Amino acid sequence: MATLLFVPRPAASSRAAPAGNAARRPMRGSITCGPRDNRGPLQRGRSLSTEAILAIQSLKRLTAADRSPAAASAAAASALGRLLKADLVAAMAELQRQGHWSLALAALHVARAEPWYRPDPALYATFVSSAPASSDDEDAGAAVDALVEAFLEEKARGGGFVDGEEDVYKLTRLLRALVAKGRGHAAWRVYEAAVREGGLDVDEYVFRVMARGLKRLGLEEEAAKAEADLAAWEGTISPPARDVLDEMRAREKSKMKASAAS
Repeated sequence: MATLLFVPRPAASSRAAPAGNAARRPMRGSITCGPRDNRGPLQRGRSLSTEAILAIQSLKRLTAADRSPAAASAAAASALGRLLKADLVAAMAELQRQGHWSLALAALHVARAEPWYRPDPALYATFVSSAPASSDDEDAGAAVDALVEAFLEEKARGGGFVDGEEDVYKLTRLLRALVAKGRGHAAWRVYEAAVREGGLDVDEYVFRVMARGLKRLGLEEEAAKAEADLAAWEGTISPPARDVLDEMRAREKSKMKASAAS
């Protein structure tokens, strides 16, 4: 609830007011207002800049009549070409949030031409997660597959997946997003390039995401290969670490049983 505090000004003189002036007008004071709700202060990166907002509005106006890929790419280059990195990344995220996935792809094409651009798995994971469902857009699945191929080509041109320099957590986000969208073959392409060919050192979670996800999507052969990779990875673990791993699995199973019973 708003808090209003009336603070009267100090009297100009210490003399008592005349008795006949009891009905004088109240003295003016200052009013301060407390916070109107529980929201905290705005933080850097949590809101769009004015430049990003204007650029998004301009992009929507330019593509109102024609949203073909060619028209969207030309409009994005015109509307977003002068944005700084933070504003361009924020604009891509906002377009995805609003459901303008094709315009967000056009913004990604603009970002690819920037000197700071690197093929970030986390960035592509957001595009996969925000892609329209295949039931709503029959071309969405093909667009996701093409997006993955472009990502792999960019990684290959940049030296591929380098162990020790790659963020496994971001890669896991991309694999999970692809499996969740039902793009099993695309997920296998990324996994094969990063782990089986690139030699990226991943953890047990990545193997299980691939094995279970691909099996659920009907890719039995690829799921079996992921399970074989998991078995080979477990063979490289030292006995003390294996004991810890077995203990963690036992705790996880007990939690699952307890939750199922409740």
